Amino acid sequence: MMDIEKLREDTPACRKVIHFNNAGAALMPDPVYYAVTRYLELERNIGGYEAMEKEEAMLNGFYESAAKLINAHPKEIAFVENATAAWNMAFYSFTFEKGDVVLASRDEYLSNRLAIMQLAKRKGIRMQWIPENTDGTANPEVLHALITDKVKMIALTHMPTNNGLVNPAEEIGAIAEKHQIPYLLDACQSVGHYPLDVKKIKCDFLSTTGRKFLRGPRGTGFLYVKKERLLNMEPVMIDMHSAYLKDHDHYALHDSGKRFETWESSYAGKAGLKAAIDYTNHLGINQIWERVSGLAQKLRAALEAVPGIKVNDLGTLRSGIVTFESEKLPAAQLKEKLYKAKMNVSISQANPLMLESSPSHHPEWIRASVHYYNTEEEIRKFVEFVGGRVS
Repeated sequence: MMDIEKLREDTPACRKVIHFNNAGAALMPDPVYYAVTRYLELERNIGGYEAMEKEEAMLNGFYESAAKLINAHPKEIAFVENATAAWNMAFYSFTFEKGDVVLASRDEYLSNRLAIMQLAKRKGIRMQWIPENTDGTANPEVLHALITDKVKMIALTHMPTNNGLVNPAEEIGAIAEKHQIPYLLDACQSVGHYPLDVKKIKCDFLSTTGRKFLRGPRGTGFLYVKKERLLNMEPVMIDMHSAYLKDHDHYALHDSGKRFETWESSYAGKAGLKAAIDYTNHLGINQIWERVSGLAQKLRAALEAVPGIKVNDLGTLRSGIVTFESEKLPAAQLKEKLYKAKMNVSISQANPLMLESSPSHHPEWIRASVHYYNTEEEIRKFVEFVGGRVS
């Protein structure tokens, strides 16, 4: 059982704010903060290269920690600066030809969608939406009918940014494996609060960030690339870290995820992300998911009981992300009132595809995302405040 009081002691900001913005950037616990500042202090005192050499074993331990979290091999992990960089490194390194099709979820992150659109413009590939179930999740059964020899990739956002649903990653993975289609999973919202096993999901690539539910520092993330894919992929860009000279005219890529990295990166950030992952692994991802999903369901139920509030979440299985709107108060105004009351949320753009079919929806929603260090008492105070402002 989690010691919530201890977890909140590790998180000094809990004494100052009600932080329901964990899908944006979660509050950093003390062990992560100290890992970053300790490393920076070392760089300050002995030099950047010297700090790297002194802490080589710890920094290399990052790959083991990340691999443990998602049941991968350390050589299948690359440290990158954010989830978008991770996703793009996998996507743009893949070889596409004119007429190739990328099957993507309708809730695909905007950055991912833009990348697909760019290659549609550059190379003539096509993007096709994966049909949805009645609950809004990607439909694996109907997906079968879309598979042709032109489909060269399946891209799925595991947990969309703004509607609470959890897409069936394992079911989609089984289809991708059956047809031997590369499968790219955006897990930036699920890593850190939902159990992930890349062997069960059968994804070829997984991208994530450190700042969200992992509670790591900003400017950090990692990419998973399945070994069988990794060894046959040429990264979109390389340098002296990802590759080495074999002779005057030839180079070779490293046989690990490091081929997707670059020489210069934030080593303090890497130390902090390792500490964040270790913190998560120590608590246990199954216990984290049970706590977060339970709190989110309590928040949804309480908000649904408030007159004038509409909860917009989809899916049967729902994440720690809760999105809602007020019939009387624009999202920006409500967010500002919450902020002044020391309650952190964010504003999320409604899915433009949903807006096309439901023009009555507001273009912006309040996104309140909980984590295990939040409490039922915080939910009560939050809902009481929201109710008082929209009544």
